Amino acid sequence: SGWERNVSSASAWWALRSRLAIWAIVLFSVLLVTAGVLTGLQAHEDEHDRNAHQAEAEETFLSQPDRHPHRMVHYGHYAFRAPAPLAVIDPGLDTVTGQSIFLEGHRQNSASFDDATASADFGGLSWLSPARVYQLLAPLLLILVGFGAVVRERESSTLATLMLQGVSGPALLAGKLAALVTLTVLLLLPLFITASLSESAAAGVTITATYLLYLGAWAAFTIVASAVLRKRSSVLVALTAAWLVTCLLVPSIAVDAEARSTAHVGKIESDLRLLTDLRKLGDGHNANDPAFARLRDSLFAKYDVSDPADLPVNLRGVVAAYSEAELTETMNRYAEERMTVEANQSQRLSRIGWLSPALAVGFSSRVIAGTDISHYHRFLRETEALRFDFVQGLNKAHAEVLDYTLDMNRNNSEEDGRRARISSDTWAVLDEYRFTPATINERWHRAVPTLAMLATWLLLSVAGIWVSGRRLKP
Repeated sequence: SGWERNVSSASAWWALRSRLAIWAIVLFSVLLVTAGVLTGLQAHEDEHDRNAHQAEAEETFLSQPDRHPHRMVHYGHYAFRAPAPLAVIDPGLDTVTGQSIFLEGHRQNSASFDDATASADFGGLSWLSPARVYQLLAPLLLILVGFGAVVRERESSTLATLMLQGVSGPALLAGKLAALVTLTVLLLLPLFITASLSESAAAGVTITATYLLYLGAWAAFTIVASAVLRKRSSVLVALTAAWLVTCLLVPSIAVDAEARSTAHVGKIESDLRLLTDLRKLGDGHNANDPAFARLRDSLFAKYDVSDPADLPVNLRGVVAAYSEAELTETMNRYAEERMTVEANQSQRLSRIGWLSPALAVGFSSRVIAGTDISHYHRFLRETEALRFDFVQGLNKAHAEVLDYTLDMNRNNSEEDGRRARISSDTWAVLDEYRFTPATINERWHRAVPTLAMLATWLLLSVAGIWVSGRRLKP
């Protein structure tokens, strides 16, 4: 309506005239630019370095000379996780989880070299990212700009005049909200542009809509507080307290409570249990280990022989492949148990988003950016599949290409050692690896639960606009 447009224009004009609002917007813009530049530079540098390291690791593995195949099993290979395109906005868990992993036979190594050391490069700004600026500082900006939107009219006695002229309470608050939402949309334009250029327009729309839900709820809540309370000082104190509780206190308490309440086995105890179970499976380096007696007997019966040298395959290679499969199944069981615990912790913590929109938007942002726990777990699963495939490929060559007698005599002399080598062409069993995030459609679907929380917060705040507008008095 005309009244809503006039009220909205008046509110926007007041915000532009307010020195506090102007300085708040300037400071926010500086922080956003600083965060964008720092995070963007770090993400692009990480992507370049990790892709270069990955290519170098693959070239190094494939360029190895003729060797015994089991030496290549232990020579191993490195896999690197390049950052997702939207890591320029929200690095998420990438800063605290490992980015590379050493792959070798008989073991599942932990991912290592997280980005926590980046704090040495950027000092006190290492925590800063565009996502953190929008999650923590943008609500403060909206509070500073909008806390006096209605109460200022009441204190200056213009509210009574407006209402006597026929402006309804809901229409007045709607106009005030429109002005604050307009500012919010302008603040989100850099986010949309960065996300669209970094990945796609769909990604830009998705992550921008996420933060619009979050900041729209804060804008509406700010107008409600300004309408309900009768002094600007009271409004500012109430909104600041709400920000402290929902953005800082509740997330901190929730994380601490979840860490304390979750019963889980420590890494040392888990590793000891795993080692005990692995020892029960036998030593894959020893074809005569009693654990493989049934395997040997089945091969002898299949080919009707009694001497390993008479088998058409190398018994040592067959045992190595069988042992690797048994070891991997056990190691994967422990790994999945650990990842299930971590995923359940993350899911339970995300439910606190019903109490804190900051938690809800944080989870949504990380999922959409592809920097959440599920992407880290996918990296671990993909690299384990890569490890198992190339190790079993080498074991297959060990069984089918290398003669058993030559294999057994390889340590007798230098010449015997050379004869027990196979062609380096075999190393091509290693597949090329590049980590990529899930599609934006998959990420959006995974973010739906926390997006629903944000939508609920927004609906409740807008409902508060209507209720407080109906009860608005000069």
